Amino acid sequence: MIKETIITKEAPKAIGPYAQGIKAGNVVYTSGQLPIHPETGEMPDNIEEQTRMSLKNLKQVLEAAGANLQQVIKTTVFLSDMNHFAAMNQVYGEFFSENYPARSAIEVARLPKDALIEIEAVAMI
Repeated sequence: MIKETIITKEAPKAIGPYAQGIKAGNVVYTSGQLPIHPETGEMPDNIEEQTRMSLKNLKQVLEAAGANLQQVIKTTVFLSDMNHFAAMNQVYGEFFSENYPARSAIEVARLPKDALIEIEAVAMI
C-alpha cells in the first residue's frame, strides 16, 4: 500500500512535523483542522465561526485527497469547553446531512493556538 501525503494551500499549513492529511489506499486520514483562515492566519472569535472555519479547512484537505464530506466515515471533535457542544453541533449539521459519519466529541484541556475547536476526519474514497 502506498502512502500519499496530502498538501493544500486551501487549508492552513501544518504548524509542526505532520501532514495535513494522508491517503493510504482508499482511505483518507486528516490531521486535526484548527479554525485558522488559510490566507490571513487569523481565527474567528466565537465557537460557531471557529467550527465553520475548521470544517471548511477539513473540506479542503479532503478535496485535495480526492474525497468530500459525504465520504467521511468518522470525525473527532476536540472542544476546549463542552459548554460549546450545542453551538458546535448546530454548525456541524450545516456540513453533514443524513447518512452522518460516526463522531466523538471530547473536551480537552487546551488546543494549539488556544483555539476553541479542532476537528479531524477519516474518509473512504
